[in-house]
Amino acid sequence: MADVTRTGGKAADDQATTAPATPAVDGVVDATTVSPPTSPAAARKAAVDERKAAAHKARQRVAVIIPAKDESRRIAATVRSARAIPHVDLVLVVDDGSEDDTQHVAREAGAVVVRHSHNRGKAAAMETGAAVVAMRDAPDRQPRILLFIDGDLGETAVNTAPLVPPVFEGHADLSIALIPPQPGAGGRGIVVGAARRAIVSMTGWTPTQPLSGMRCLTRAAFEAATPLAHGWGVETGMTIDLLRRGFRVVEVPCDLRHRPSGTDLRGQLHRAAQYRDVQLAVNARRVRRAAGAVKRTVTPAQKPPQTHR
Repeated sequence: MADVTRTGGKAADDQATTAPATPAVDGVVDATTVSPPTSPAAARKAAVDERKAAAHKARQRVAVIIPAKDESRRIAATVRSARAIPHVDLVLVVDDGSEDDTQHVAREAGAVVVRHSHNRGKAAAMETGAAVVAMRDAPDRQPRILLFIDGDLGETAVNTAPLVPPVFEGHADLSIALIPPQPGAGGRGIVVGAARRAIVSMTGWTPTQPLSGMRCLTRAAFEAATPLAHGWGVETGMTIDLLRRGFRVVEVPCDLRHRPSGTDLRGQLHRAAQYRDVQLAVNARRVRRAAGAVKRTVTPAQKPPQTHR
């Protein structure tokens, strides 16, 4: 599995309680580390369990979901690259009201394409994609793992592959890509800092890149995070919701290249929209948390029914 950075949720506790094995010295293993012999019945059971686990992994599949708007120049390369990710058997592009040929180019590259008649935003595109994947999941197989990636990754889309093993192997419920610095990026970290502080204050976990949109998660985790926060607040809202519900979150380095927002007017407007949506997502969750605390305070605890003899 790829190197995994700091974790949030139960994964951190799991890692803290795992002791490293004592290495052998000159071919001799410390007697205190040797497991007691197992009975033939126990050995057979372990072998059966191992075969069942292997069969489960062999049947587990991954769906790549690509929300896209006006990405006709890069979507074909992104789709072809995503199809090379291990365990991927479905690449789905959600054309979110594009005015160019995104849907046609994506389909010709081998993707399944669904289209919004008008632009509804990233969160809506993610929910549409997950719903379409659910309709394609076979009832006798495990639901597909969901891998969300951006439409402008081009040939580097295959480098999101390290996000899959932590979820595939059951070490995490959500894995988030840590991407290297992008040439030409014009942000000053204001939106990232606001999202990070909000996640820390509400969950206790400090993410490195809270706005990273490349994410792999189980169907159960996705359902727990819905309805998704609006627009560009979707990543911050998802992280907060899942951590507060006890799901395990990890960040994984991925060598990705995408089109960053620059310092021109368009880039400034994009970051302003990001900041607005992040604040809306965070404030909605703070209100929800406060309302829950008030409800617990004013609602009297239910007493068990008394029985009379």
